[in-house]
Amino acid sequence: MPIRVLIYEDNAPLRDALSTLVDDADECVLVGAFGDCVRANDQVYQYQPDVVLMDIDMPGRDGIQAVMSIHREFPTVEVLMLTVFDDDDRVFRALCAGASGYLLKSTTPDQITDAIQSVYAGGAPMSPSIARKVIQTFPARAGQSANLDQLTARESQVLHYLAQGLSYKLVAAELGVGIETVRTHIKRIYEKLHVHSVVEAIAKYRP
Repeated sequence: MPIRVLIYEDNAPLRDALSTLVDDADECVLVGAFGDCVRANDQVYQYQPDVVLMDIDMPGRDGIQAVMSIHREFPTVEVLMLTVFDDDDRVFRALCAGASGYLLKSTTPDQITDAIQSVYAGGAPMSPSIARKVIQTFPARAGQSANLDQLTARESQVLHYLAQGLSYKLVAAELGVGIETVRTHIKRIYEKLHVHSVVEAIAKYRP
């Protein structure tokens, strides 16, 4: 049985190129390709993909939010990020939201098809620079639990939502507070956990 692939990419020429790439691969079959992920859950239900190729910056809805929603409703569907973004925060928000792999758009066509097969087989394909970021971000765990114990209930909530892939704006909406309040909580989290970025904080939070 070929691997059923669903694509989300707002750049039409690239979406067409990816569609052709998947269609031409013996191991894969394209079941759909869309320029936004606003109705991603409905489309995943309708098209029953095995693997989703997901961009991040798309109109109407952020790809990372779509990943989190897909992962909650369809935990057996593998999501492979394919994006231009290689900054730490986006990488870790995507992985924490449930993505199983993370490729940059500089990845060659052969590597993309290999990655689709790999993620379907239970692997976690990543561009080399992304894999290095992941490895470097997870520090020694000594004293980690003690540091987490210093967080207030609200600070723990903020960190939990960040680890689920939510942006500052969405964390503020979930908690019913302003974004500046969220920034204040994050600053205090940094101080208590002795970190300097959201990525480091999430690395300490994740078991």
